[in-house]
Amino acid sequence: MTRSLHRKGLKRAAFAAGAAFTVVAAVAGSAPGAGAAPASPPGTPQLKLVAASKAVTADRYEGNSGVYLDLGTYVTVDNAPLELKVTRKSYKDPIVAQQILRNGSKVTTKTLPAGLVKDFGGLPDFLEVSIKNAAGVEVQKSKSNFCLNNASGRLRPDAPATSHYPESCSTNPFTLGSVWGVEKGWAANTSAFDYDRPVDLAAGEYTVKVAVAKKYRDLFGIPDDRPTIALTVREISDGGEGGAGGGGGVGLTAHSATGSGHGASHDMASMEGMEGMQGMAGMGGGHHYGPRGADAPTPSALSHALEDRGLAHHLGDGAGHTDGSRVAPALKSATKRPTGRAGVPANVPKPDLRSLPAWDIAVTDGEDGDVVGKDYLAFSANVWNAGPAPLVVDGFRKPGADLMDSYQYFYDAKGKQVGYAPAGTMEWDPRIGHEHWHFTDFASYRLLAADQKEIVKSGKEAFCLANTDAIDYTVKNANWHPYNTDLSTACGQQNSISVREVLDVGSGDTYTQYRPGQSFDITGLPNGTYYIQVIANPANRLQETDTKNNVSLRKVVLGGTEGARTVSVPPVGLINAP
Repeated sequence: MTRSLHRKGLKRAAFAAGAAFTVVAAVAGSAPGAGAAPASPPGTPQLKLVAASKAVTADRYEGNSGVYLDLGTYVTVDNAPLELKVTRKSYKDPIVAQQILRNGSKVTTKTLPAGLVKDFGGLPDFLEVSIKNAAGVEVQKSKSNFCLNNASGRLRPDAPATSHYPESCSTNPFTLGSVWGVEKGWAANTSAFDYDRPVDLAAGEYTVKVAVAKKYRDLFGIPDDRPTIALTVREISDGGEGGAGGGGGVGLTAHSATGSGHGASHDMASMEGMEGMQGMAGMGGGHHYGPRGADAPTPSALSHALEDRGLAHHLGDGAGHTDGSRVAPALKSATKRPTGRAGVPANVPKPDLRSLPAWDIAVTDGEDGDVVGKDYLAFSANVWNAGPAPLVVDGFRKPGADLMDSYQYFYDAKGKQVGYAPAGTMEWDPRIGHEHWHFTDFASYRLLAADQKEIVKSGKEAFCLANTDAIDYTVKNANWHPYNTDLSTACGQQNSISVREVLDVGSGDTYTQYRPGQSFDITGLPNGTYYIQVIANPANRLQETDTKNNVSLRKVVLGGTEGARTVSVPPVGLINAP
């Protein structure tokens, strides 16, 4: 789902995630193994619902529709990791979820009930939440999903130092495969707030009771624990003065009753990431804060605690940290352009670029730079890499040149560069919402008539590559911890002399309908059936394992009248994501 975030909401989110993350680390560190359930058989994860704090505070800003609740409840995992593999064969097939059970070198699978998992966003209706006011009257009752890859922390010192599981659950409608997991000796947040679902609670005191739904207690053997949390909702005016619950404060905080401070994810104790997000949140009022915005990273692509605090990066394989899939290529561009004869050994792994059907399709009056008074068909699109090798492209700039010369690099199984090939150019895009170097030969968009002949070509022809969406983390060599997950970590500055852009295995690069140029001018086009065509590697300048899967089509039907055009979008198989 495409999201558009209010700046104040974004600032609140940053602090909420950081606070919740710190609480579990503090609680776990003070009482290792506390509250453990009865022992489970070897290789079977032992789960328990806990509340990190007995009391939390949420701030409701004046004029906002509600508060974002992060109650600080976690599922702890011990005895063995909790791991789920979630896949679908095609968009015509239902999603199948399997639990992966690991006991030493022995690996077995257990298929979850059919229809239990409905999308790739997590386990649906996992947590049941009841909120009562000070008079004991229930004012809110809801169920929430649980993404196993939510912000998490260690329970005790002997737990694995890092988690090798991905850092989010995908919300891209055309995701094909995911891996969800919580390491042995870790805990994952079950009540992380949802940007799209604020809870309408007035300032005051509340009692919140949480429980795991019975179907999941039975499925995973979770004890029927029902933690109770005291919730204080404070009203915060634009001047920063607090109402009920005490003085002013920063955006939506969730902290312990003893007032433990805000901390960073895992063992990072710096506030720099949050301060950076505050600065981001205050930038250009006309900007969009969607999944591919230049002002904020993708909410759905990373766990809140990393995404909102500027800590979304991958250190690569090495001592004490690994993504478990392959040796990562260098994250910085080469110091100079390659020399010697260009060439690639025949047996070297190559990327496989594939385009997804367009989605998030709507008729708009244009974005920055578009002509006022015209009708535009806006859309979101994604090209992803099915592997088995990453796409690594370097750009090198000659002094005074407006373009960079681009080269694609190739690596053997040990991560050693073994070849390169020229791959077009990179250009600087000065438009607001871009302002970085675009690789000019990555993808192309076209609007086709009912006979699939080209009618309109999109103005978007060049791209900054970033791993915004996890499309299929079950493919060979999928990197569960890609480095450049948002525009702050890739694509250079105007004065850059070289740039490296990477699209990792299993990840895709989404440009939403909110980006300048991400639309077709449909003014004057007759009503009827058309197709949005997304083409990966349109000029075949990039070397791939397969180029027969580079094109996707999405049917659309235009209607209405000039200035009031409409669009309807038929589903793709079981995927009804217009």
